[in-house]
Amino acid sequence: MIRFFFVSGATPVFPSSWFLALVSVLLVGATASGEEPKAKKQEPEAEVFRPEAGKFPPLEKAHSYRGELVFVDHATRRGSIRVQGAGTYFRNAPQPFALLPYGMVRYHGAPADLRDIPLGTVLHVRAYLPPDPKFSSVPVLPVNNREKTAGYSGLGVAPAENHVLLLEDEPSHCLRENKVWKLKEVDLNNSAGMLLASLESRQGADGAAAEEKMTFDGATRVWRGRECLAIKDLVAEGAWPAEGKKSLGGQAVQLGITWKPTPDGIFTRFHVSDIWWDDASLQRAAENQTETHTAFMRNRWLPAWIDGVEYGKFGRATVTATLFGGMDASLYADFKKDGPAVMNAAENTLKHVGGGYGPAHMASKGPIMEVTKLPGEAPLGSSGIQIRFETDLIIEGIRPGRVVRVRPGSWTAVNLPREEYLGDGGFSYEDRFPTPAMFPKY
Repeated sequence: MIRFFFVSGATPVFPSSWFLALVSVLLVGATASGEEPKAKKQEPEAEVFRPEAGKFPPLEKAHSYRGELVFVDHATRRGSIRVQGAGTYFRNAPQPFALLPYGMVRYHGAPADLRDIPLGTVLHVRAYLPPDPKFSSVPVLPVNNREKTAGYSGLGVAPAENHVLLLEDEPSHCLRENKVWKLKEVDLNNSAGMLLASLESRQGADGAAAEEKMTFDGATRVWRGRECLAIKDLVAEGAWPAEGKKSLGGQAVQLGITWKPTPDGIFTRFHVSDIWWDDASLQRAAENQTETHTAFMRNRWLPAWIDGVEYGKFGRATVTATLFGGMDASLYADFKKDGPAVMNAAENTLKHVGGGYGPAHMASKGPIMEVTKLPGEAPLGSSGIQIRFETDLIIEGIRPGRVVRVRPGSWTAVNLPREEYLGDGGFSYEDRFPTPAMFPKY
């Protein structure tokens, strides 16, 4: 490229005829270089789907994968998963994920928070590309990253679809898919050993179901009715042998699955942490988890997004909001017409914003004018329940498309730990990956 530099006030020293000729050459070259090669064909681009603000994305557009939970940042609803691939599993680097604002967690067949799930648990993931990469709280990868092979780890172990709609452990996944694990054989040696099992439809035998070997040990819990048994208890009863192999005849159970380092050069072999022997035992586990999550949400308030705001005079407004899904029905039942409510702005991680003393400091208060069950089946992520709320002091964060948290007046007001709210808005999106400077100096 040729550059000309002119000094202010100076006169060009080259002839005008030479200058015109040079300009003509440059214009011809620029035109030629700007032409598209006519022989080049435009390759069709693969469909790139991102969730849109104010719309719950269809489940069929989500990318599915499975892996071990290895890190949790519960306050910002993100973590890392070692994604299962065809290669050597222990070599797979953990991949960060973030829950969408309406993203749901299921544990033991019940609603859960990330903090409820033990590290090492194998989870099923349904996720999308970041809705807006600029504001992603986890690294943004090339959209085709799941089509790439990573060394010994194999194909698809670092998907760009890291914004999660649904995160569920093995029994939750099986309940939703109406499947059970059929135990075929146990091989036991000194309270540890190997289970041979296949994942099949609850309706009947599935001849196409592949058998899978998984390890267990003395720490594996066996849930039967209201009992919690150990492997040695099954041996004492004669249900399992003290040593060697025994056929289990395809007994239907639900399994809690984790991952542990394995010997013998087997790199993708999972471990059984729990066995639910019957429906009653899993139902009890689900009830316990439901109570844990329900109490948690009454403290943190239910998340929702704003569908519309009708502004009145002197700060008055009527707000229409859709409550997010995945909660126990008892929480939604507490939202009643003419009952009081409190609504506060939230960030996409569901952290409360505004106010220096917690969520209620600057929140809008007023009566619930209407509670409506929307027609049709609610998409995953939505409760299908819409509320209309009137307030005489609308705050900045309550705007169409924005995420909020709301609680009925019957729930006790509490103060949250400091890491779960953002204060008066003095934060930057660039602070989402803290440095060691975040820790206090002692």
